[in-house]
Amino acid sequence: MSASTIIRLALVDNHSLVRDGIRALLSVVPNVDVVGEAENGAGALEMVIHCNPDLLLVDINLPDINGLELTRILRDRHPSLKILILSMHDRKEYVSESLRSGASGYVLKNSPSREIIAAIEAITNGGTFYSAEIAQKLLLDEGNSNELTPRENQVLYKMAQGLNNKEMARVLDISVRTVETHRLSIRRKLNIDKPTALIKYAIDHGIIPR
Repeated sequence: MSASTIIRLALVDNHSLVRDGIRALLSVVPNVDVVGEAENGAGALEMVIHCNPDLLLVDINLPDINGLELTRILRDRHPSLKILILSMHDRKEYVSESLRSGASGYVLKNSPSREIIAAIEAITNGGTFYSAEIAQKLLLDEGNSNELTPRENQVLYKMAQGLNNKEMARVLDISVRTVETHRLSIRRKLNIDKPTALIKYAIDHGIIPR
């Protein structure tokens, strides 16, 4: 997020106290302009048309429509609109469904304020972001499988090329935190810590051409 870029952000939550709190938090963040808010899905659909935000913070529990369904509708109607789910639910199915709905991130409402700010920056720059607690839960849920995911194979390949976390995040179009999460998962699944051993594994398994 460059110093000259103004991020037009809007809030969708049925609790006015939550909206007021987020608005107050973001009021001190440079280059973020809260241009609108809504307390339900119907209001959000109208608000997006009139306010034209770049990024929408959406709660899952809305009184008239599920926030994930709202995300699907908005992404279909406004493909360039980026959406961050801000929720009290930490269940994996909610996170997975948010991804399928087109959201770019998922942050818990009890997360430190710095995570919300980091999520806004990461998503605005074209990446993704998940609360540390959510990322850890996803890793634990994957703990029974030693097979690397396609994304983990990509990260391992970039590691073998000598890219650092920031470079990998830029090349793969994900956040630095997501890169760190994948690296942790790779080490746990393979039980390998040394970079040379990881490169050997990648070569032996065809991830890197011989």
